[in-house]
Amino acid sequence: MKRILGYADRFSARSGEQIEFMVSSPLEHNLDVSFVRIIHGDLNPAGPGYKEELLESDATDNYPSRLQHLYPGSGVVIRDSAALSGLDSIHIQAMIWPTLPNRGEQALVAKWSDDHGGFMVMIDETGALALRLGDGNDVTTVSTGTALDTRAWYRVDAWFDAATGTAAVQQSRLTDFPLTPVVARGEERVAVPPRFNNTAPLSIGACVANADQPVARLAYDGKIDAPRLLRRPLSANESLALAAATTRQLSATNLASPIASFVADIVGAWDFADGIETTRVRDGSQNRHDGETHNMPTRAVKGHNWTGDEMNWRQAPEQYAAIHFHHDDMYDAGWQPTFTLEIPNDWRSGFYAARIRCGTQEEYIPFFVVPRRGKATSRLAFLVPTASYMAYANEHLFMSGESAHALGRLAVFDERDVFTNEHREVGLSLYDYHADGSGVCYSSRLRPIVNMRPKYQFAGGLMGSNLHQYNGDTHIVNWLEAMDHHYDVITDEDLHEGGMELLSQYRVVMTGTHPEYYSTAMLDGLRAFTHQGGRLMYMGGNGFYWRIAYHQDKPGIIEVRRAEGGVRSWIAEAGEYYHSFTGEYGGMWLRQGRAPQALCGVGFTSQGFDISAPYHRLPDSFNDRAAFIFKGIVDDGLIGDSGLLGGAAGGFELDRADPKHGTPPNALIVATTMGSHTDTYLLVPEELHYTTANVSGTTSPMVRADMVFYETTGGGAVFSTGSIAFAGALSPHDYKNNASRVIDNVLKRFLNEELFETD
Repeated sequence: MKRILGYADRFSARSGEQIEFMVSSPLEHNLDVSFVRIIHGDLNPAGPGYKEELLESDATDNYPSRLQHLYPGSGVVIRDSAALSGLDSIHIQAMIWPTLPNRGEQALVAKWSDDHGGFMVMIDETGALALRLGDGNDVTTVSTGTALDTRAWYRVDAWFDAATGTAAVQQSRLTDFPLTPVVARGEERVAVPPRFNNTAPLSIGACVANADQPVARLAYDGKIDAPRLLRRPLSANESLALAAATTRQLSATNLASPIASFVADIVGAWDFADGIETTRVRDGSQNRHDGETHNMPTRAVKGHNWTGDEMNWRQAPEQYAAIHFHHDDMYDAGWQPTFTLEIPNDWRSGFYAARIRCGTQEEYIPFFVVPRRGKATSRLAFLVPTASYMAYANEHLFMSGESAHALGRLAVFDERDVFTNEHREVGLSLYDYHADGSGVCYSSRLRPIVNMRPKYQFAGGLMGSNLHQYNGDTHIVNWLEAMDHHYDVITDEDLHEGGMELLSQYRVVMTGTHPEYYSTAMLDGLRAFTHQGGRLMYMGGNGFYWRIAYHQDKPGIIEVRRAEGGVRSWIAEAGEYYHSFTGEYGGMWLRQGRAPQALCGVGFTSQGFDISAPYHRLPDSFNDRAAFIFKGIVDDGLIGDSGLLGGAAGGFELDRADPKHGTPPNALIVATTMGSHTDTYLLVPEELHYTTANVSGTTSPMVRADMVFYETTGGGAVFSTGSIAFAGALSPHDYKNNASRVIDNVLKRFLNEELFETD
């Protein structure tokens, strides 16, 4: 299947700023590039239909088509130096925890050039530890001949003695089990001395031949801890002493210690516990051969010496001195720009895309135009949940039989889902497993995100439009346009960086349909906004659920650790609940004492994948405080009894009010869908203390979406719909329906400068 693929170097830009677009195409003809404003990304003929506005731009043109490749796989790269090149003999030691030892050849520690010169400590095609040596022509490989066990810690040693021409490898499992070999060794004479003085960098976790354009060849799956390189082979006792020594001992020792005999021969001793929150890799020896990670391997993972006494890597970093490498890691595709757009001054804030066509092929690369700093153009900000877009980027969740079964219906896949399933090199989502069975905790936007596109349909979406995330949010954009509400667009990254200072320009902040992933800075910003007179309209479901972290140095990447409870496609390993980027405890915000109910009055309670239900009014809706919400709606009128997602307003993922989780005592629960859902809607697991029946839409009163309103300090207010599907109920009957009327009423009152009474 041929596809045009692309991504931008940023999600949002202001007028006068530039965005670079990276495009790959296997097609022979030029690419026809234009720019459009996205108004409605939904193809459903039962709705308003797909809407885009073609724009004028200096960047609109034809551009040469070229194929650009994706190179997944992570590693560590240590640039070459005189000390690394001036070697005749070597000894390499490391602790390893292989996760796919039978996958084929994998490099552990290498200095290997394209002309087959150098050394490579590796796992060979049989799954055994091996040492490969080359002189630029001839290659020799020495193996233990014994396959490594999966997910077991080993001390591995590999050495070459130039004086005797002997090469050897030894793998020693750190745990002993009956009837299984603990130590395996291989040794042989090498006829031609290997050539170590090549231009290749030293690499760990992969074989990288060029430090300036790193490609992780023979990428390894598993953990590596305490890799060390010496300029001479060690005796058996010296090898044991090296394995027992800490990096600090290796860098500052006295002559009476057991390591005194070989300290001077250490070329590098890399301490992965130093700089866990960065991409730096520190050489703890006096030589300071520092390196850099490539393609974001996972840090803050348990090392070979983890005792279980400490769960926070900041409290015991020496027990987290490992890096978990994957052959399917992907951070930055590293493509060359195909064209550059300077945002014209007359483009209003909104949803935009580069539209690329070539023959019958079409690709959109979305981006967002945001106001200039401190120059809001509206009192309403639509907060685009780009962190959630990144979390779901290229997800394969429903490609598995287990997850597809949860739909309770036939899963229909967009051809883009088929493409990403066949081409895992585009990178994984936070809902996927790596090939070695570990959960994916990092996701990046610096690669093609094939399912974040207008016209895309989601296999797990509700019947009708089958939308989720980006296209679901265009239901709100389309409604704002149709109802003539002027708005600015800001993104999660903008909020993370700008916080309350950014939000303070606005009277109202309106969320997207599924703002699930939130950093501390984002949550703090919204909380400050609502407590200082701001008005929040939460337009979705399952929001503010998972705590995430943005990297402090590297743009466009987020992290999640799926700790404790929650609806999870994978579960974090014990002892690996703390984010590597920030050191913050991961998991649900509920488990951090900051449940969504405390921010917006409602929090995640159920999900289902068939049909939606309408809201019916509750007694609180007749309270004078809520009169503005229901202006023009008859007393017994249902709210959202038709819609593009499941046929009504309450569906997909639902949020309920609950005082025990923080719903404010002054909150009015004005409408609910309780008692209207099918048995495919089940209560979320964090609400269950033991397995039980009667937790579905037809039996449990907790399976419902609640519509909530309450006032905040400073004259502000919060309104929440509590349903992902709600935005799909805004457009039926040419926007003349109760769901549309409620949102219009709330928005107009929230934009009004009159303070809400709090006394």
